Amino acid sequence: MRNGHVSTLGAALLLSVITSLGGPAAFQCARQDPKSLFDEAQRALLAHDYPKAEHGFLEFLRIDPQSVGAYSNLGVVYMRTGRYDQAIKALKQAKKLAPQMAELDLNLGLAYYHKQDFARAIPAFARAVHFQPSQSQARYLLGVSYFMEGDYEHTVAALEPFSKDEANNLDFLFELGVAYGKLNRLDESTRTFEQMIRKGGNSGEMHLLLGVARLYLERYSEAQGELQKAAALNSNLPFLHYNLGVAYQHLGKLEQAAAEFKQEMQIAPDEPWSYENLGMLYLEQRDAAHALEMFGKALKINPRLPNSLAGTGKAYMQESRPEEAVPYFQRAVELQPDSAKTHFQLGQAYLKIGQRAKAQKETAEAGQLQAQVRKKLEQEFGGKAPAPQIRGEQP
Repeated sequence: MRNGHVSTLGAALLLSVITSLGGPAAFQCARQDPKSLFDEAQRALLAHDYPKAEHGFLEFLRIDPQSVGAYSNLGVVYMRTGRYDQAIKALKQAKKLAPQMAELDLNLGLAYYHKQDFARAIPAFARAVHFQPSQSQARYLLGVSYFMEGDYEHTVAALEPFSKDEANNLDFLFELGVAYGKLNRLDESTRTFEQMIRKGGNSGEMHLLLGVARLYLERYSEAQGELQKAAALNSNLPFLHYNLGVAYQHLGKLEQAAAEFKQEMQIAPDEPWSYENLGMLYLEQRDAAHALEMFGKALKINPRLPNSLAGTGKAYMQESRPEEAVPYFQRAVELQPDSAKTHFQLGQAYLKIGQRAKAQKETAEAGQLQAQVRKKLEQEFGGKAPAPQIRGEQP
């Protein structure tokens, strides 16, 4: 379901309004008493009058640039108006002034979470839990962030304590069940999914969740069966046809996969994932023109999709247009600097246009990243891992 299921966690994402620490009474403002200015901005925040609140807190910071309360509440204003980068900047400034304030770490984690930057959300939520162990919201979202990053051991450790309170939460059961399955704790995974079925009943939504769980666990035939049941009950569910297309794709049923992606486009034309996956199918079939069309549509919706950017680069390479491929690979590398494959592809494109020094640099970077992956595998599983192979793209 990609990121779709995250949006159903809305109840867990209520932003906490940090109680102001107040400004120093000794300061005086020519136009307005500092305390009155702060209190007025605070009232505007509580009343959801965000422009007035933002103006008030910024004015207060001109008087007292060391106010933790003004920075933290300004961060909340920015979060509630969808300006997450500005929220992060304000909250980090507050953290410099009050490094042990758990509420700041919670809100900082929420800002990263809303950006779907789960890797940075994790340490923020972890600090909130460290400074305030009873902070259940931070602990819960820490578990969800671990899940989104594929760290299933820490997912289980963070989410298991909520098993009783979240017994009716289908998203929670989904994440915990998948994490158990990924850790090969099959009995616990089965019990968790059985609990999902008892709570969710024979609904399209339930079979969709079970189908996506099977996709996570790479049980593609079972995923296909669950998703087909979901389609029979409600064929208009968001992400249903996308996930059924993914199942068909893994089973080698490429015509059915393409048909499902196209059907998802009709239901959710503003979601990029079906365009991206259909582009990948066309790329595999060496139909570069149609691949470029699909990747272009995906990138028009979201220009920061590394797979669509790299896919565009590969399509241009298939058409022997390496000069046009280079900027797409460059942008993909900027978004995924740890991707050895993309570094290698960029190196191949540089080589095609005669920039050998840059090609060698990117190829060396790809080799270093692959070596790091190999070392990590050896540490996790013991013994020696085989040297990973990076395959070049055929022009």
